[in-house]
Amino acid sequence: MDGFGGSGDWVFTGAPDFIGIMFVIFFIVIIVQLFIGLSQWKKNEESPRLVVPAIVKSKRTKVTRNVHTNDQNVSSQSTSTTYFSTFEFESGDRGEFRLSGREFGILAEGDNGTLTFQGTRYIDFARKDHGVS
Repeated sequence: MDGFGGSGDWVFTGAPDFIGIMFVIFFIVIIVQLFIGLSQWKKNEESPRLVVPAIVKSKRTKVTRNVHTNDQNVSSQSTSTTYFSTFEFESGDRGEFRLSGREFGILAEGDNGTLTFQGTRYIDFARKDHGVS
């Protein structure tokens, strides 16, 4: 006896059930993420496009590292960077938006200008001309 009330074959007979359960959980997570993304996209589409005075208050990045391993135990690594900027509106409220790397590089903290956005979707930031040539 192995202490589990059987001959020790429970590992082999339970494995297909475990793999099936994990597949179902994985599939459900993908469906939920897809639903969340589509819901946010729909909400943004239904939101008005706003053009408001704003100041760039802060910038941040999120770096994600991915490690890939194949059957021959050869691994490769890749990273991806997501860029964010927080804007402060005249009312004192703040909003954080995801930006492209190009937009992120152009903005500087303290920039003053006009922000265009729709829901949680960043569209554009037009910096005010401060008279500097």
